Amino acid sequence: MGASFTVPRSRSSSLSLKGKAPSIVECLNKAEWTAHYEATKETNKLMVIDFTAAWCAPCRHMEPIIKEFAARFKDVEFIKIDVDKLADVAKEYGVEAMPTFILLKNGKVVDKVVGARREDLQKKIEKYSKY
Repeated sequence: MGASFTVPRSRSSSLSLKGKAPSIVECLNKAEWTAHYEATKETNKLMVIDFTAAWCAPCRHMEPIIKEFAARFKDVEFIKIDVDKLADVAKEYGVEAMPTFILLKNGKVVDKVVGARREDLQKKIEKYSKY
């Protein structure tokens, strides 16, 4: 039988993907989001915020793609925010449709992808993670 373990719902969740363990931070409340944002904005790392909802079919379609990107782009911070739990954060970034991906660098928005557009998101991650 396999080992049994519990993964905390908040902070970072590691998900197995072909031997790699991508890290996607799920912020469950405003305090978690603020703490993570403040810690990351001082770095030069690209932050990709995935604004999602449990009821959103295109969001579910993008979930394995985001896991793949997190495994591939180790120098990028991937954040998952449920718009129903953190509506104020979604409003702050002008999220009107899901999924919406906001790309931040040094705490500032550098780009945005609205919809389940894998290729567009990948190109923008590649572009902004290089500098």
